[in-house]
Amino acid sequence: MSQLQVDLNVIDIGEDVELMKEEGLLILFNNTVPEDLKTIAVIHDGVFKEEIISGDEMIINGETFRIIHVGDKANETLSQLGHATFNFEGETEFDMPGTVYLEKKAIPRIELGSTISFNRL
Repeated sequence: MSQLQVDLNVIDIGEDVELMKEEGLLILFNNTVPEDLKTIAVIHDGVFKEEIISGDEMIINGETFRIIHVGDKANETLSQLGHATFNFEGETEFDMPGTVYLEKKAIPRIELGSTISFNRL
């Protein structure tokens, strides 16, 4: 199994990101974000060269979240658009193919310059 290390720097934050966080969701995009989705997206400068898998970790400003499921389309959109929806509700039914599901935990504060990383143990 290959080593995964992806580091993203937050370069813009949509005005409605906090509302999405209240729903347990975080939507990431690189600079290809469509104009109509900018308000709900955390925009980053990173590139996904390797796929993320169940068991990997997402780290936001030093706080670790275990990935429990990766939807069938999530890695495709991550590699092409730096985009996926991240669900922090600890779901056990995985019906959204573009979504990455994580353990249930509160999403920490995200600011310009925040770091979001993905690691494989």
